[in-house]
Parts: sequence; structure tokens; C-alpha cells
Amino acid sequence: MASQQQEALTEQPSGLRRRVWCRGCQRELTDPESRARGWGSECDPDYRTRLERRDVDQDPIPGL
Repeated sequence: MASQQQEALTEQPSGLRRRVWCRGCQRELTDPESRARGWGSECDPDYRTRLERRDVDQDPIPGL
């Protein structure tokens, strides 16, 4: 009797991407840059890569 063995899956199927979670909060990452780093934008310990926006009140430019 011939034994039938299932072929080992060494690579993930095409069209699917590997799921990556944040190292800090454990949420799934969707942004390609965050996925590469392994940190979400809120949890990233490197302050240079955080996506913070600081709005500053400014006076209007004279003449415009």
C-alpha cells in the first residue's frame, strides 16, 4: 500500500501577506513602513519615526 503524504508548505500562498503585530500594543500592522519596523506609529520608541502632527496657530501673511 502506497503512503500518501501531504506536501510541506514552506512558503505562504501567493496573494496573501504575512500578518505582523506591533511589539508594543500587539495590534495588527497594516502600514508597510510600520510592518517593516515591527512597531506601530503610536508605540515606536524611535521618536524620529513617529507620525505626530503639531498644528501651530499662525498670523495671516500680510498682503494676502
